[in-house]
Amino acid sequence: MHSSHYFFAMTLPDDVKAHLSKISERLKVDFPFKSWVHREDYHITLAFLGNADQRRLAEAASNVKGALKDCQSFQVALNQAGTFGRTDSPRILWVNTTESSSLSGVRDKVFTACERAGFELETRPFKPHITLARKWTGQGVFQSLSVKESLAPLLPGSIFTLEEATLYRTRLDRTPKYEKVESFKLI
Repeated sequence: MHSSHYFFAMTLPDDVKAHLSKISERLKVDFPFKSWVHREDYHITLAFLGNADQRRLAEAASNVKGALKDCQSFQVALNQAGTFGRTDSPRILWVNTTESSSLSGVRDKVFTACERAGFELETRPFKPHITLARKWTGQGVFQSLSVKESLAPLLPGSIFTLEEATLYRTRLDRTPKYEKVESFKLI
């Protein structure tokens, strides 16, 4: 039996997921990572809850629904690739978005709503990104400049609208592994 983890995230439009999949396919050839994210699993994490009992989860969902009821949809664009972890052997390969006070505002509302439900959340500064791959497995040193050069025709990307936050459950025994539990449409 696999335990479930939960998180709130911004849902990406299908055309953006398709573009990110194109980016991943281009990079897979020359940049070996242990795992590549399935295109249906692309998202921007707002708050990671981890394991959660159903009462607190329901309270968090109710709080988020109330916090986002007057939030408007907003636009961002895919911006550039980067990594987390050691620069020569990164843990995460990601693509970020253009800066957005609206995205930060939605994240703050979701974060506060989850804390009010009793969740202790990650306190590092919010760095909105979409994970493409995990755990560098290449023989040599990771070359971030080569990644940026490979992606020059694909990044930065077109402007797109974010209009939905979602509560996801992680299902490690499935692909794609993130299952929508509840969605919250922005106006």
